Amino acid sequence: MTMNYYITGYCSIRNQVAMVDDRLEHYEENFYTFADLVKSLYKKEEISYPKFFKMDGLSKLGFLTAEMLLKRKEKGKYQGPRVGMILSNSASSLDTDLAFHETIRDRQQYFPSPSVFVYTLPNIVIGEICIRNKFKGENTFLISEKFDSGLLYTNIREALDHGRMDVCIGGWIDLLRERYESLLFIVEKETNVSPEPEHKKVEFCPGEIEKLYLKI
Repeated sequence: MTMNYYITGYCSIRNQVAMVDDRLEHYEENFYTFADLVKSLYKKEEISYPKFFKMDGLSKLGFLTAEMLLKRKEKGKYQGPRVGMILSNSASSLDTDLAFHETIRDRQQYFPSPSVFVYTLPNIVIGEICIRNKFKGENTFLISEKFDSGLLYTNIREALDHGRMDVCIGGWIDLLRERYESLLFIVEKETNVSPEPEHKKVEFCPGEIEKLYLKI
């Protein structure tokens, strides 16, 4: 028997715009640096999480996208060993790698920063989101030259089909200097989706994933 899966929510952030389930949640007309944007979103969402300020840019971007997506859902529904994450991007952790390189480039002022070095892996953003939200399921970070809906679909579908999770938070979290874009979406088994007619859901397939990305 083939199991059906649905996308039941999404959040995207790009160019000073944050969207959640087709609703505009944040827009700043004036020019923002990435640092200004994440501070503004953190304050607007009334988040209290001191560790946020120690994170690198990629983790801050992913963390905020997850916060905006999940705080608007049923509290406590998405946690535990049956919730996993599969993310991707094109820049890996290059933004942080370059920042770390600056701490070791000058042999006369050589001071490697442990607080920066710890973020020189792209999957650290998954760890930060999982710790915050108590996700304990399987997680994977994929690197592709550009956004690839088929790659995400194949990996998420395989994990769900093999029973390794009931819910997967999938998406694209990419950052390099002032170029940033994020998209997180929730994929659930049909048996996990609320039968209420107002519960938003669309078929989980590469085409629908692509549509979400094109909304960014």
